[in-house]
Amino acid sequence: MNKFILRWAINAVALYIAAWLINGVDLDPNDYVSFIWLALIFGLLNASIRPLLALLTCPLIILTLGLGTLLLNTGMLYLTEWVAGFFNIGFTLTGFWPAFLGAVVISLVSIVLSLVIKDGKRRK
Repeated sequence: MNKFILRWAINAVALYIAAWLINGVDLDPNDYVSFIWLALIFGLLNASIRPLLALLTCPLIILTLGLGTLLLNTGMLYLTEWVAGFFNIGFTLTGFWPAFLGAVVISLVSIVLSLVIKDGKRRK
């Protein structure tokens, strides 16, 4: 359970930083509850649908030497925007490049925070 809450918090921070840095990745910065719900949606989609999409796009990922993963992350961000629309969370992407840069920022922030913040059960 602690790992789930930790991933949820990391996703929330990563989404906040992406919305703050990238013009075109828009979410009301004063509405912190929206970030929490958006992080939950993003995390659930990444945990449930992303492995299947990664398996289906495996030839593309291999052919592009891993750069296809960036497109997969962009697609997951678009899917998050679509699902968030059903819950009236004001998350919008204004185009491909803001979504692409937002996915890159979210990936980088998630990697850095995952390395810095360790789960208590991990051992060296």
